[in-house]
Amino acid sequence: MGRAVEWGERHQIALYLAAIAAGAGLGLIAPAWAHPLELAITPALGLLLYATFLGVPFPSMLRGFRDGRFLGAVIVVTFVLVPAVVFVLTRFVTDDQAVLVGVLLVLLTPCVDYVIVFAGLAGGARDRLLAATPLLMLVQVALLPLFLWVIAGGEVVAAFDARPFVDAFLLLIVVPLVLAVGTQVLAERAEVGRRVARGSTAVMVPLMMVTLAIVIASQISAVAGSLPELLRAVPLFVVFVPIAAVLGMLVGGAIRMDAPGRRAVIFSGVTRNSLVVLPLALALPASSFALTPLVVVTQTLVELVAMVMMVALVPRLIRHP
Repeated sequence: MGRAVEWGERHQIALYLAAIAAGAGLGLIAPAWAHPLELAITPALGLLLYATFLGVPFPSMLRGFRDGRFLGAVIVVTFVLVPAVVFVLTRFVTDDQAVLVGVLLVLLTPCVDYVIVFAGLAGGARDRLLAATPLLMLVQVALLPLFLWVIAGGEVVAAFDARPFVDAFLLLIVVPLVLAVGTQVLAERAEVGRRVARGSTAVMVPLMMVTLAIVIASQISAVAGSLPELLRAVPLFVVFVPIAAVLGMLVGGAIRMDAPGRRAVIFSGVTRNSLVVLPLALALPASSFALTPLVVVTQTLVELVAMVMMVALVPRLIRHP
């Protein structure tokens, strides 16, 4: 078992790419499976985050919340610099409101769930990212209507419901976190708790592979069906990744943050909240915004490939002294 875990961790990038390819193949061959697989996204992601939180000792989460420099860097990157970049990028799609709103929705909201997993795989400070998730969620809920009103207009803001944000925060952050903390407490008192805690490391790579395959397989068919219209947004999503990564590097370097902190800031700047804002996009009137959910899904597909590449590249760019 130990050798298998070590082999999986050593070849995780190739395994993740294989999972993405397998998911794409399954989704294109069997499009009827898209809806059942879409229902499995939240449970799979919740289980992945539970395993991730198990590897973060609860005291370190509390220490991360008191790291003012890290929290400040994340806020500056995600809510000051990134919105400015998004405003510039969206000037190329202002003539299509459905595409414009989809791009704005997904690029203006920083990720609060699987970014912790990817940052941890790259040696980033996942404990500090985890501590920052409540603040990131609250700030984006407060600022997203303002950003949308300024860039897209008041009629778009009036069509939104904030409940998906609350539901996602409870299901993907609060529930897995409470279960992980409970397991850590149990591990100190019972053998079964210790076995579950030890097993979390062994299942991380398989869980990530399953999650990637489920997300891709559930969405690829819908995206392929509207590919000509969605191609306008793809270059924006591709260009956003290196720009946001450089901004994270510069901010982290300017305040002389340690390597794990800089890596975490980079991932927070690049990774977006696509799985959380997708229900918001689906709730919009289909008569005017039928393409908007597919724009959000397209960003997810681009981002997952980018995340796998970043897990390999970021540790090489930001090295431990």
